[in-house]
Amino acid sequence: MSKQFAELGVSAALLKAITELKFVVPTEIQQKTIPLLLSNTTDFVGLAKTGTGKTAAFGLPLLQLIDTKNTAIQGVILVPTRELGHQIFSNLKAFAKHLPEISIAATCGGIPIKPQIERLTAPTHIVVATPGRLIDLIQRKAINLKDTQFLVLDEADEMITILKDSLDEIIAELPKNRKTFLFSATFPGTIKQLIQNYLNKNVVQVSANMETDGNQGIDHQYIVVSPIEKLDVLMHFLTSKEGERGIIFCKTKAAVNKLAKNLAINRFSSGALHGSLSQGIRDRIMEQFREGHINILVATDLAARGIDVKEISYVVNYHLPDTYENYVHRSGRTSRTGDKGLSLTVLQAEEVTEIANFEKELGIKFSKFQKPTLENIEGNNTILWAKQIFKTKPNHEVAVNLKEKIKTIFHHLTKDELIDKLLANYLIHSKTDNFSKSENQKKKSK
Repeated sequence: MSKQFAELGVSAALLKAITELKFVVPTEIQQKTIPLLLSNTTDFVGLAKTGTGKTAAFGLPLLQLIDTKNTAIQGVILVPTRELGHQIFSNLKAFAKHLPEISIAATCGGIPIKPQIERLTAPTHIVVATPGRLIDLIQRKAINLKDTQFLVLDEADEMITILKDSLDEIIAELPKNRKTFLFSATFPGTIKQLIQNYLNKNVVQVSANMETDGNQGIDHQYIVVSPIEKLDVLMHFLTSKEGERGIIFCKTKAAVNKLAKNLAINRFSSGALHGSLSQGIRDRIMEQFREGHINILVATDLAARGIDVKEISYVVNYHLPDTYENYVHRSGRTSRTGDKGLSLTVLQAEEVTEIANFEKELGIKFSKFQKPTLENIEGNNTILWAKQIFKTKPNHEVAVNLKEKIKTIFHHLTKDELIDKLLANYLIHSKTDNFSKSENQKKKSK
C-alpha cells in the first residue's frame, strides 16, 4: 500500500503546498527517497525514469533541511540545461509557497549574468544552476559555496560530458562534509565512475520504476523509409495526430531548423528548440507549447530536457539517437505519470539491425508501425497543399489591373470547376517533382 507524504516525514508547511498542487500519493521514487534524504546521514544515488517525480523526491527534503536562520547558500542543484533548471526552480518555489523565509535562485546560462550576480548579493538558501554558469560565477567570485551542505546532481547521465571538465572546479568550492544526491534515468559506466570519484563509499542507492512504470504505457514502434519519402511519411503521421501534442527529435541544430521550416511551409503548428536560440525565444516557444498554441516541438536532445508537459501523446525519433540513454530520455517525454504514449523511430533500411540492440539493452519491445501506402501519402500531400492555399494571406500589393485581368480569365468558372482545375494542375506538377526527386536519389545512390 502506498504511503502518504505525511508518513514519509514531510513537514506541515510542505504538505499544505503539495496538497494544493494535487499531490496525493507519492510515486515509488518519492517513497523510497524522501525518508532517506531527510535522515541526512550519507550520500545518495537515485535511479528512476524520466517523469516519475524526481524533483519532489529531492526537492521536498532539501527544502525541509534548510536552516532559515543561516542566510548562506546551503543547497546547490546542478542540471544539464537551462530549461530543466527553470522548471526545477518553479517547482521548488511552488513547494515552498508556505515557507516564505526560504530564498531560492536560478543561475542558468543563456541569459545575462549581471542580474544573477546582483540577485546573489541577497540572502540565498538554494541555487539551481547549470555547470557552465556556476563556474563563471565562481571565477568571478560572485558566489560563495563554503557553507553548502547539499549538492544535487539531477539528470546526471545527461551532464556527464560537462561534469567531466567542470565538477572538480565546483567540488573544490564546497565543504568536504557536504552530502551529494545524484539522480539519473540511466546508469552507464561513466555514472558509476563519477559515483566512485565524488561520492562517499557508503553511498545509498535506490532504484524505482526501472523495470515497470518507466516503460509502462509507452508503445515503442519503428518504421522503415527511404530518404526520399522520409518527410512525406512523417507528415502523414502528423496529420493522423492532428490536435495532439508531440516532440520530434533530430540529431543536430541544422536538422531541427530544416525540418521545422518544412513543417511550417506545410502549415503544421510547430516550433523549433535547440541550444543556439536565445533564452527569450526558447521560453516563448515553450510557453506556446505548454499553452497549446503550437502542438509540435522539433528539438535536439539537450534542448528537450526540462520539458515537463504531461499531455505529450507521442515522440518521433526522426534520427536514431546516438546512445541508449538518449532513447530513454526521448521516449520518457511521453507517458508521463502513467499516461499512454507512442515512441516512433524512423529508420532507413541499413539501421533496422539497431532495433535488436535497443531492445536487448533497454529491456523493451518494438513493433513495426504500419507504413502508409503511396496513395495515402499522395492524398495527404494534396490535402496539405489545399491547406497551404486556404491559409495563405492575400497579397494586397498586387496591382489592381493585374487582379482584374486574372479575374477575367477565371470569371466564367464555377467554384467546383476552379477547384478541379487547380487540383489537376497540382497533381501534374507533383508527379513531375516526385519523378525528379526519384531520379536525383538514384544518382546519389550510384
